[in-house]
Amino acid sequence: MNHNTSDAFTGLEAAIVLIAFVVVAAVFSYVVLGAGFFTTQKAQEAVYKSVEQSTSNLLLIGNVYGLSSDNISISEIRFSIGLAPGAPAIDLTKLKVAFSTPNTPLVILTQGNSSSETVFTAKEAGAGLSLDSMTQNQQIEIAFNVTPVHANTRVNIEIRPATGAALPFSKTTGATITATNVLS
Repeated sequence: MNHNTSDAFTGLEAAIVLIAFVVVAAVFSYVVLGAGFFTTQKAQEAVYKSVEQSTSNLLLIGNVYGLSSDNISISEIRFSIGLAPGAPAIDLTKLKVAFSTPNTPLVILTQGNSSSETVFTAKEAGAGLSLDSMTQNQQIEIAFNVTPVHANTRVNIEIRPATGAALPFSKTTGATITATNVLS
């Protein structure tokens, strides 16, 4: 009787090779799935960041007022802003206000306490306290001096936060100028 013992070893070798292939395939699929999940997470973060950048978090609240000291031309603009529901807090020190008319060049204003034509003030509406940031449920009054704006003049204002889209709006002065004018 001649027993060939190599058949048993061949079956054992085949089982070991099969198990090795299954283990290698499992490790490879884990790596591929991990990379896929990581890529999906990064893509989701990019989408959320782009939505945050493209939506305006600011709202114009109420009217835009033009104040005059001589009843001939408007020398100061005032309006109130607030945050859209669910919007994050905004750093007012990084906020910019762009102002122009057809007769004046674009002026970019930054927050400050002086009364020049390149600085705006940001105070809590009703309280009069200067603020460096704006949170939910706050109304901030923005005020700034302008070169004299006469009757029937289009005024272009754009509020530019550090993150998020700008809030542009245009108003027109009335046919007559009084001490307090609602721009429409």
